[in-house]
Amino acid sequence: MNMKYFDYEHLPEKLQAVSKPIGDVARKMNEELPDGGEKSAGLRKLLEAKDCLVRAALG
Repeated sequence: MNMKYFDYEHLPEKLQAVSKPIGDVARKMNEELPDGGEKSAGLRKLLEAKDCLVRAALG
């Protein structure tokens, strides 16, 4: 997975507060876990969760 999708610096401060912790976990897992289907699925689900939570913060 392209980890750029977990970047948060471009977001307004309010949304950074939501996005950053998820991005931090994703980066840590990407560094520590071996490549494979389960890692890819887990990172994809983190990305989906981040997108949903950032949209919730907009509401």
